[in-house]
Order: sequence, then structure tokens, then C-alpha cells
Amino acid sequence: MPDKQTNKERLKEITERIEQGVKEVFTSGKYADYLRTMSRFTRYSVNNRLLIYSQYPQASHVAGYQAWQTKFERHVVKGAKGITIIAPTPFKKKIEEEKIDPDTKLPILDENGDVITEEKEIRIPMFRPVTVFDISQTDGKPLPVLAETLVGNVQNYDIFMEAVKRSSPVPIVIEPMQENMDGYFNLSEQNIHLREGMSEVQTVCAAIHEFTHAKLHNSDAEEQKSHKVEEIEAESVAFAVCAYYGIETDANSFGYIANFTQGKSIDDLKNSLDLIGRTADEIITDIDRHFSELMKVRETEHDNHADILAGKQDAVVFCTHESKPSVLEQLKSRHNAPKPPAIPKRQRRMNDDALYPG
Repeated sequence: MPDKQTNKERLKEITERIEQGVKEVFTSGKYADYLRTMSRFTRYSVNNRLLIYSQYPQASHVAGYQAWQTKFERHVVKGAKGITIIAPTPFKKKIEEEKIDPDTKLPILDENGDVITEEKEIRIPMFRPVTVFDISQTDGKPLPVLAETLVGNVQNYDIFMEAVKRSSPVPIVIEPMQENMDGYFNLSEQNIHLREGMSEVQTVCAAIHEFTHAKLHNSDAEEQKSHKVEEIEAESVAFAVCAYYGIETDANSFGYIANFTQGKSIDDLKNSLDLIGRTADEIITDIDRHFSELMKVRETEHDNHADILAGKQDAVVFCTHESKPSVLEQLKSRHNAPKPPAIPKRQRRMNDDALYPG
């Protein structure tokens, strides 16, 4: 009977799997597939995103065996093969440390001139392999209804674009321009220009692409990246953000991704994937927050109008429907007003603690 693997051996095996996963993402023509998986796990570490993708690329929501039972009232189906990821398991340790005077920042001495020490508890970071399962590997109570996915020609397009504009670090302007250009970020003027007349999907994707340039490549003083690297970063973030919202985009722009890896180490490539993932998560979080707030405005307007038509409200108190500004006009007029306080995020993602087994 073979000896059971130690925790150290399992971590070494996982590290090798991560490195192999990085190589495959950039060399196997599956970069777009990785971004789709990543878009569902933007809050996870780049190592865990690579591990999930390499073992179960179609995964959408993962949790530990016990977590599925206790938190979501679901059970893992018999024979399901788990997904191995890495979970932080720091431990506490007590140490003796010199006692420092808060004013002089020097060690405090006792009456004999010896340094006084005090016991202090520290946390030492450690990691261990854990097993999680995707929702498709479980049965039981349905999860809470997730927020509406934006598909096709982008549902609630006007609200969604307004949320994008509010999330953008610079103003976004839609105007006529050459047909061979979707848009651009103007570094000197600090604004984004998008071509008028594009489809809704194309406009959203172009907006997120230029949004990323404004977020990541908005300084002459920063370390200079090649134009190709900047384009890959912007296109990757746009693809991942759109995938998160269910907006299908063209993956053909990643045909030259293999050239991106030339001369780069595994760590360099992982750092690139990490930057893309973190940026996508920040953009998604901001858009989610503004979209939720703006949808509340629309729902309130709809309810008020319905009450007037039903005779529940005095129409004299309100503008008539014809004279009342549309919700989009209200949103545009409020675009430059102080941003509203943060509100709870939409229930699109499962709780963060679902990552680890219960």
C-alpha cells in the first residue's frame, strides 16, 4: 500500500500543476476559455483560478463538501471528483519580544539595565490543499435567484451604460467617428471617446476596453509597456467583464497571445493574469453597485406612474407621464452629482466563505 502523501508533497504537486496551467493557458489556444472561467471567480487568487480552470473549466460556483450541506442545503452527488485548491490556514505562535518605549522607540530596561521582554502572539501564514465541488456536482435546494444576466442585445442597456459611465475613472463621450475605430482613451484630455452607431454589445465592450486603459495605462510616469501588452490587458479585462455579464464577445483578438509570452517567466505570466483578474473584479464591483442603484431609480419611477394610473396617488402632485423626464434623462442629469453612498452588492456571487470547506 503506497504511503499517504504529506501536506508538503501535495502542495509541491499543486505548485507544479499551477505552473503547467500557466503554460497551457498561453500556448494551447485556450486563453479565452480561461478568461471565461476567471470571470466567474474574479475574487479568488490567481493560483486558485488556474487550479479550477485546469481541473473543471466549466465550474461556476464552488464550495466544500460540508459547506454545500450546511450553508446551501445541497449535497455532493456520489462519485463526483473534487477540485483541489489552496486554502489559507495560518496558525498562531507566541514569541518573546523586546518591549519598546512608544515615545523613544528604544527598548525599555528594568532596574538592572536588562531589556524587558513581553509575550506576543503572531500569525504565521500557511496554506493547505482542500477539496471543493462545483454546483453542477451537487443536488438539493436551489440557490437564491441570481441577478439578471445581460444577454443578447444587452437588457437594460441604457441603465447598464450609465453604470459603466459612473464607474469609469474618466468621462465617456459617444460621438461620430471613423467606422474603422470603435473608440479610444485620450490621455492628455482624460476622457474616453466611443463611436456613435455601434451595436449595444460592441459599445459595451469598447467602453470596458477603453475603461481598462484609463485605469491601468493612465500615466506617462508609470513603467512603459508595449502597445501590444496594453492592448492584451485591456482586451482581456473587457472579455472577462463582458463574460461575467453574459455578453458574448469575439475571442479572435487573442490569436496573437502566444507572442505575448516570449521572454517572460512563469512568475511574469502569473502576475499578468493576476493583474487582469484584479482589474476585472474592481470594474465588476463598481458596475454592480451603480447598476443596482440606478435600477432602484427606474423601479421607483415605474411604481409611482403605476400608482397614478391606478388612482392611488394624486396626479396633481406629480408631473404627468408625458412631461416627466425619462429615467435616462434623470440619470444623465445626475451623472456629475456627488456619487451616492455604497449600497449592498447584488447577490450575483456566493459568499466568499463558500470557497472553503465547512
